[in-house]
Amino acid sequence: MRMIKKGFLYQMTFMAKVFPVNCYLVEEEDGLTLVDAALGFCAKGILQAAERIGKPITKIVLTHAHEDHVGALDLIKETLPEAPVYISARDNRLMSGDRSLDQHEDQTPIKGGVPKKLKTRATIVLNEGDQVGSLTAIASPGHTPGSMSFVDNRTKALIAGDAFQTRGGIAVAGDIKPLFPFPAFGTWSKKTALMSAKKLVGAEPSLLAVGHGEMVENPVGIMEQAIINFEQKLK
Repeated sequence: MRMIKKGFLYQMTFMAKVFPVNCYLVEEEDGLTLVDAALGFCAKGILQAAERIGKPITKIVLTHAHEDHVGALDLIKETLPEAPVYISARDNRLMSGDRSLDQHEDQTPIKGGVPKKLKTRATIVLNEGDQVGSLTAIASPGHTPGSMSFVDNRTKALIAGDAFQTRGGIAVAGDIKPLFPFPAFGTWSKKTALMSAKKLVGAEPSLLAVGHGEMVENPVGIMEQAIINFEQKLK
């Protein structure tokens, strides 16, 4: 595991050179908020990272319910049974195995794997604008119907899950990058993802942190270019 710190944010990367999977620890005065839970084998590394920082994980926040974002959740909860788990109200359904679509949603099948044996369920379901410590929830559907991003109110760092990727080149969810096409393969609705990407640019983040790829400082310009590139492909 590799760990990089920027401001209050620690990026933990597993399989960095082959198939990078990121999750994050957000430092608060009283502890750490874990954002996403990577893959099953990552639990030990996540817990060791918190030990190195010297603060307890007090909250667990999920950007969406795909297996590379919730994989270590059960093992972490065994160690931290008191830590509440947060996920969007919409992806709470997906985490429970419900792949049905609402009438207003793009009627294309939900893609990507959700662990069938996942035992842990959300303690608290989130809606847009809800606060989790220093983080504000931003609904950013597209990769999944209930994908959420989180902006740190102190620094404007944006944890965007798979709404964007930076591995293989920056891209909006659903835009296939030949060097790392996997997030695109798991994207439910390209047109919804594009709308969410525009919304996230509007937050004017100082830092972009994603599920797959390196963190990017002052990312607005390249996020805008990624949106333009995707719009051209979808025409």
